[in-house]
Amino acid sequence: MLRTGAIAGAAAVVTVPGAAGAAASTPLFGHGVASGDPLPDAVMLWTRVTPTAASAPGSGTGPDTTVRWEVSRDRDFTSVVASGSVTATATSDHTVKVDVSGLTPATEYFYRFSAANTLSETGRTVTAPAPESAVSGLRLGVVSCANWEGGYFSAYRHLAGRDDLFAVVHLGDYLYEYGTGEYSAMPAGTGRVHEPRHEIVTLADYRIRHAQYKTDPDLRALHAAVPMIATWDDHESADNAHERGAENHDPATEGDWAARRAAATRAYIEWMPVRTDGSRLYRRFRFGTLAELSMLDLRTYRTEQPSLRAPRRSPADDHGTLTGARQMEWLTSGLTTSPTHWKLVGNPVMITPLLIPPLDPQRTGALTDLLGVPAAGVPVNTDQWDGYPADRQRLLDALRETGTGNVVFLTGDIHTTWASDVPEDAALYPAGSVATELVVPSVTSDNIDDLLGVPPRTATPPIEDAIRGLNRHIAYVELDSHGYGVLDVTPEAVQMDWFFLDDRTDPASGVTRAAGMRVRTGTAHVEPAPPL
Repeated sequence: MLRTGAIAGAAAVVTVPGAAGAAASTPLFGHGVASGDPLPDAVMLWTRVTPTAASAPGSGTGPDTTVRWEVSRDRDFTSVVASGSVTATATSDHTVKVDVSGLTPATEYFYRFSAANTLSETGRTVTAPAPESAVSGLRLGVVSCANWEGGYFSAYRHLAGRDDLFAVVHLGDYLYEYGTGEYSAMPAGTGRVHEPRHEIVTLADYRIRHAQYKTDPDLRALHAAVPMIATWDDHESADNAHERGAENHDPATEGDWAARRAAATRAYIEWMPVRTDGSRLYRRFRFGTLAELSMLDLRTYRTEQPSLRAPRRSPADDHGTLTGARQMEWLTSGLTTSPTHWKLVGNPVMITPLLIPPLDPQRTGALTDLLGVPAAGVPVNTDQWDGYPADRQRLLDALRETGTGNVVFLTGDIHTTWASDVPEDAALYPAGSVATELVVPSVTSDNIDDLLGVPPRTATPPIEDAIRGLNRHIAYVELDSHGYGVLDVTPEAVQMDWFFLDDRTDPASGVTRAAGMRVRTGTAHVEPAPPL
């Protein structure tokens, strides 16, 4: 089992005895440390320095600052295996990213930074196993959709407190672009107010918002405890983003979309411990012969979503794309030729068909013909793969035609919890399931009971029953709770356990394991499972 050792807490900035250190009002390493994108011989390290009070995030000012970094096999740094220095400048908002190479596979390391005679807190990271090594198990935290104003990040605190995770997979909406009070908001006086207070549009805006999120103690603790493998969804730029715009972007008042997206992309790459090829974010990670994880970018290359009032009726009608041609080729060829036992896909939006009406052709064929409803059903949300049926069909056909099994999509975005089989044709299910999907709830962002303004588990159980009744391939759905998932991967099965917070508005919220679903090897079928 790939798992952590002792967890490194998110301690305060440590000042070297006898040194002047940073001013108390301007902590030099006030945004913590982070690691990410672990490879067998390399890992990304990240921090941000604030050399002067005027060098605030987004300010574009401040002196060049030499930052030294160290990587050690022990927490006391008596066995340093790599070190160096880098210059933090205003050009990169004084963020520091180091791709440390030459490391040993499947090894725990500790790291820290120093500048101006001041030490950062100590972070802990780990490298992936060698590509051909036999791995008996892999355990990952899985999260999505954390709105600062929606509640406290207790889900991150609980994940940081575990000692059995290799990494945390973040499936997008790491932050939200809205202005204060424009989306779900905490009661006045809680301190959970967005900075800047307006909707973020410029490079400075995005930098300030990233910086604010990295002052959260629970998020800082998580970053310091385990490496993160992250991708973006829409709110890292703007709601329902696509290649030429976004639902939450008005060119008349907010300027050119390409400029805004470029600003959001630049700030994200600066502030996140991700390894990119230019601005390309889709990438792949391997964990020995056990599993491979393909992380998707489903915002940069997609065409505009079809209208719910006039959805694309079938793959034959669909001239849009969710992935873009190059990413689709990369994804299909990677999945169908992967030498690993399991093929995991970090998938920002749901691929499972979510359709109305009931789709048993023997019972509903005449009705759908009469109403002009497509046999594949009417999609509920065209921002998901449902809005791009040709891309989905192309991918699922490739899996079927090549006999590629053990494909599991790990998904966020929808703020709720789901476990599904993914059939080639929902109308013919239970025949033809070629993959499965496990969806995690939001960390804090509104879900159904929040949007309806009703107590949890009052209005939604009948809705959940209806969803399962109309979509027989969906085995589990829970629409109310916030939390996270823990994914366990062994040669025999992939299992997701979901943990729900007691109260997202309580900074000390407890958590409860609510459910577990697994996929046995070779089945493309989800089933209930006991606790891990």
